[in-house]
Amino acid sequence: MEIVERIRELKKKRNAVILVHNYQIPEVHDIGDYVGDSLGLSIEAAKTDADVIVFCGVYFMAETAKILSPGKTVIIPDKSAGCPMANMITGEQLRNLKAQHPRAKVLCYVNTTAEVKAESDLCCTSANAVAMVENVLKDEKEIIFVPDKHLADFVSEKTGRDFIAWDGYCPTHAKILPEELVEQKRRHPAAKVIAHPECPRPIRHLSDIVISTEGMCRYVKEIPDKEIIVATEKGIIYRLQKENPGKIFYPVTDRTVCPNMKKISLEKVLWAMEDMQHPVDVPAEIAGRARQAIERMLNYTE
Repeated sequence: MEIVERIRELKKKRNAVILVHNYQIPEVHDIGDYVGDSLGLSIEAAKTDADVIVFCGVYFMAETAKILSPGKTVIIPDKSAGCPMANMITGEQLRNLKAQHPRAKVLCYVNTTAEVKAESDLCCTSANAVAMVENVLKDEKEIIFVPDKHLADFVSEKTGRDFIAWDGYCPTHAKILPEELVEQKRRHPAAKVIAHPECPRPIRHLSDIVISTEGMCRYVKEIPDKEIIVATEKGIIYRLQKENPGKIFYPVTDRTVCPNMKKISLEKVLWAMEDMQHPVDVPAEIAGRARQAIERMLNYTE
């Protein structure tokens, strides 16, 4: 409680807003001004009059916040909290792929570095990827989809479109095995199964609904079912349980833990706010081009 009180004091002193991703640990969830998915958090922070954004998530998320709020100071409590999937493609690798397919448009998942966003025509989230393809890119003959091959496969199934897909993936979602999900369904036959689009196809096909993290939070509030099996990073279960106290949530496996998300602790949040560490900056030229890809998406979704 002493740490939490000190964080509150510093938040007021710094005129800061604390953003917490759904996959963070419970103690960090509880200090967030906003808890949600990466893009939604950055959008909310841009609307505030805060001078400082404390991003409790992974590095590409803090970069996105900086891109959308260039006049604010953005800090991340642990600068080593990266995203393995985002790091599976570099700007140079994407440039080389574009050279091989000069007529293709590039659709990048928000789970990418600022440099990759800057090389892309359009950004998407797991919630709106299908809409981006069906509406914004409907007349394009070739689409490069980076970096998540499983999200690309999900969108391909939904739209009937083929993509030039990068061979990236989320290691945490890849840990979920079909036989484990089958066993959970056997143990809890009345439970609904919700899965993230980053899951491999066998997991998605065993699920009742495939949906983004924010979509999951809305969905479980709306359905009458009391038991839900959750096929995504298990950190979200804390929020789901908190918002739905009368329901029971089961992770498919206890291995669905993102080690990078779990690097951030209350102590690190406190230290970051005390010393204004670690600042996240994106070069202006890269930020400008990355912002265009994000804004093309936001202009449609608005």
